[in-house]
Amino acid sequence: MNQRITIDPITRLEGHGRIEIFLDDAGEVVSAYFQVPELRGFESFCVGRQAEEMPNITNRICGVCPEAHHIAAAKALDELFGTPCLPAAARIRELIYSAFFVTDHTTHFYCLGGPDFIVGPDAPKEERNILGVIRKVGLDAGKAVIACRARNHELIKKLGGRGVHLCGALPGGWSVAVTPEIADEARQIARQNIEFALFSLETFHRIVLGNAAYRDLVQGDLYAHQTYSMGTVDAHNAPNFYDGTIRVVDPAGNEFTRYRPQEYLDHIAEHVEPWTYVKFPYLKKIGWKGFVDGPESGVYQATPLARLNVADRMATPRAQAEFERFFDAFGCRGTGPGGRNSPVHHRLATHWARLIELLYAAERMQELADHPDLCDPNVRQAVSCRAGVGIGSVEAPRGTLTHHFTCDEHGILTSVNLVVGTTNNNAPIGMSIAKAAKGLIHKGVVSDGILNRVEMAFRLYDPCCSCATHAIGTAPLEVTVRRSNDGTILDRISRG
Repeated sequence: MNQRITIDPITRLEGHGRIEIFLDDAGEVVSAYFQVPELRGFESFCVGRQAEEMPNITNRICGVCPEAHHIAAAKALDELFGTPCLPAAARIRELIYSAFFVTDHTTHFYCLGGPDFIVGPDAPKEERNILGVIRKVGLDAGKAVIACRARNHELIKKLGGRGVHLCGALPGGWSVAVTPEIADEARQIARQNIEFALFSLETFHRIVLGNAAYRDLVQGDLYAHQTYSMGTVDAHNAPNFYDGTIRVVDPAGNEFTRYRPQEYLDHIAEHVEPWTYVKFPYLKKIGWKGFVDGPESGVYQATPLARLNVADRMATPRAQAEFERFFDAFGCRGTGPGGRNSPVHHRLATHWARLIELLYAAERMQELADHPDLCDPNVRQAVSCRAGVGIGSVEAPRGTLTHHFTCDEHGILTSVNLVVGTTNNNAPIGMSIAKAAKGLIHKGVVSDGILNRVEMAFRLYDPCCSCATHAIGTAPLEVTVRRSNDGTILDRISRG
């Protein structure tokens, strides 16, 4: 008789989800599914709103990455209202965004993904958390994590007007200029962030890469996939989180396409499945071939690892040194087409890539804080409504984020589409879970450690299910009634 293993809820992610694993009569895995049973619906209920409200509405999609939605929406408004962002305002936006990247990557490494390595993938589940990490690396390190998040969130609050859900964005500008006092504070915070990023990388090298078992896990085949990679780069093919063109490379490292964010519909299409509320984007020129990898599949990843794969270099010196060390470790440096790096396909390496981005964000923050015109008071401009289309894009920590708005001559939204960072990775997440389950579960034997290693397959992507739950078509509701003492299903009631 076929067996079914359910991991519900899955842990250490933003939002809610579950994993369903199906076994055959011999106890071998036949299939596994990553299901997201929640729906936010922002694309529907934003229609009819005033366009200029979008930065402050969409940043409510998520309490973890409101800055990403706030800035992407602001950039969409810049185009929608025909008002290119003023230079000083663009520096403020990117300064905030760099501080946000530092806090977000810090959260994932130490609180969400890191416990699997720092504490151990097979450690008791009650120890695989931030408290277990602190016990392993020391109280001073724990204080450093808390201090890093606190100082950057305070700066974001001062520059953005409000904590958590900032409110500073205006079409073509920003609400307030930076004072000399805040600029000095930003410089100090940026220097502290660089020190913290270097400490985090040293911790990763010592605890993860210095452990043979962990190193084999990172560099082994269990979590490897040969897919395309996507990320935003500048004119020199260095990653840029705030602005640039979107580059896609194939599994061998050849440039497949490069496009402006406004052209995304020419390159990306979306597939849906009846068993989840998430969409599955794919490369339109190749087409949807299912949950498979390889150059003939349209599946791509858009993660910290993907952003390194599409890059030829990093834009800051310390991050560049770690970038070279990263590709050397996998034997990929200079081995790709034209002498550029071959892509790294080992998905657990995303944790290392995330720390390299943490260092880059800290260094970029210092560059912006040191800019001589950071305190330029010219940050606002007059705008007027017009009918049109606005598309804005940034690199969210979890992948390329696109906001697409259409409005009438009164500035009222007539359509909204969001392709969020995690949405890009929904197909790879499902593939990674299935591969891990098939490689770990045999003869029906499971343990807490095995199931946690299956969860590690989604956790490496740092998915934000709150952001990614957008549906095409109907949104059926299903209520499951269970017995409280043993969880036995008593009834299912569905609508739609």
